Amino acid sequence: MIFLWAFIIGGVICVIGQLLMDVGKLTPAHTMSTLVVSGAVLSGFGLYEPLADFAGAGMTVPITSFGHALVQGALQEELSVGWIGIITGIFEITSAGISAAIIFGFLASLVFKPKG
Repeated sequence: MIFLWAFIIGGVICVIGQLLMDVGKLTPAHTMSTLVVSGAVLSGFGLYEPLADFAGAGMTVPITSFGHALVQGALQEELSVGWIGIITGIFEITSAGISAAIIFGFLASLVFKPKG
């Protein structure tokens, strides 16, 4: 049953993103930013974890989980280090994903001809 809920919840997130682009006429960058911020807001209100427990990968795989990771990193570091931890915690928890995006983006630019 967890696979069904993961499929449904993940699909709903994808449908929301597609509607933002098709109906709302947002660019892919604006859509992605909106989904990241929505994950952060859900995490800030304590709603992300219950949804992730219920939907599994349907909540943790889409880009909304990046917003959740940003908020959780900031909150964890703020509790242990203080106010400066808000900034450092964001990068501590998400540095692997950010680094991978930079490295793979660079490698892709060497293999393919970027437009621009």
